Amino acid sequence: MVSLLISWNSTADVFADAFKLQITSPAISGGGKIPTQFTCDGENKSPPLAWTGVPSDAKSLALLVEDPDAPSGTFVHWVAYDISPSSTGIKPDNVEGKKGLNSAGKAAYMGPCPPPGAPHKYHFRLYALDTNLKLDGVPDARAVHAAMQGNIIESADLVGIFGR
Repeated sequence: MVSLLISWNSTADVFADAFKLQITSPAISGGGKIPTQFTCDGENKSPPLAWTGVPSDAKSLALLVEDPDAPSGTFVHWVAYDISPSSTGIKPDNVEGKKGLNSAGKAAYMGPCPPPGAPHKYHFRLYALDTNLKLDGVPDARAVHAAMQGNIIESADLVGIFGR
């Protein structure tokens, strides 16, 4: 009887995980190296991303790519928001929704480009939101983060590593 209960809990956990928001990439394994083609040393294109488990009550998605290891503090490489919750991912350099400004002041993906030394961790964070953000102009990451507060249903994080 006890082993049946343990077996049931394991199955329930796997079943629950199937409905949890997840972000993946065929180009980057979780915690793995970001291929050069998706960095400033390569083509500087955004990697393909896929997601599953978007909550049924989500009204939009937001995607931010951040480097918390940057010498001057967190560097934002990409901001996209008001992405349709029916979306299942993106192809390189092709994101739905609206674009925000990265830390370089551009409404575009900016690939990893750390200074020589220790590798940096790059967080590809996907947020399921209970609203569309409907921000005016082209907001920076700070404005997108502020607008998301109190509206995040669930989030997922894919970490890639790159160093020079």
